[in-house]
Amino acid sequence: MATGTIDLTQTVYELVTAHSEVADVLADLGLKEIKNPAMLNTAGRFMTIPKGAAMKHVPLDEIVAKLEALGFEVIGNE
Repeated sequence: MATGTIDLTQTVYELVTAHSEVADVLADLGLKEIKNPAMLNTAGRFMTIPKGAAMKHVPLDEIVAKLEALGFEVIGNE
């Protein structure tokens, strides 16, 4: 079970660098491009989870619930 804090104001690159399992969660929920190292190193450096969820029409609540189910504390979801 994962532990740690996921701050939704951080970029996807920062989150995946700190918690590699976040990439698997995002890919499973439809944000598959995050598994591509080139995308992670370009778009991932300015993209946040909320922005990516909106672009891919994935409910942010679904992502948050999945991360919390894995044991992460999710903050920054105002």
